[in-house]
Amino acid sequence: MNGVVLISGNGSNLQSIINHSIAINLKIRAVISNHTNAYGLKLSEHENIPTHAISHKNFSSREKFDQALSNIINQYNPEIIILAGFMHILSDEFTHQYSGKILNTHPSLLPKFKGLNTHQRAIDAKEKQHGVSIHFVTGQLDGGPIIAQTSINIIDTDTKETLAKRVLLEEHKLFPKVIHWFTQGRLKLKGNQATLDGTILSN
Repeated sequence: MNGVVLISGNGSNLQSIINHSIAINLKIRAVISNHTNAYGLKLSEHENIPTHAISHKNFSSREKFDQALSNIINQYNPEIIILAGFMHILSDEFTHQYSGKILNTHPSLLPKFKGLNTHQRAIDAKEKQHGVSIHFVTGQLDGGPIIAQTSINIIDTDTKETLAKRVLLEEHKLFPKVIHWFTQGRLKLKGNQATLDGTILSN
């Protein structure tokens, strides 16, 4: 299945997806970043994957950036769009255009801790568990239907850095698994519900 991956940073989740791509039936047609100096672009070039950098700072509105982003994406006619650390809030028009095709990974147990700085917020809230969520992307920030989650225990000595590292390890395992569900045709968005093999996911 043809897909594009959107990134903003180092691309560790991207590398995991690349490593698993053959096994999960994914052909990464392009990697696109909203930061021109994102290390993930160099990583992609090393893997001979076409790359594009398009800075949101060069556009007067979110909608105009998203239209330019769509123009790049549409060159590759992807069946799936993967957000792997893409730190940009997408417009309603964009998410509607690709409804049911966009998957995102978020470093918290949604609906807890939407947005940024999730690891420190979980520690400050004295949570016992933290983790990662994979969800379909809709117009609501980190609010699309949840597909799968993995939780880890927060230990007394955890800092935001140590917690982030352990959550990232879980992301690297869970995200390719969920992408594979999609490429197999097992995972679908129906209405506002995620379904696997026709069964509504209750996460």
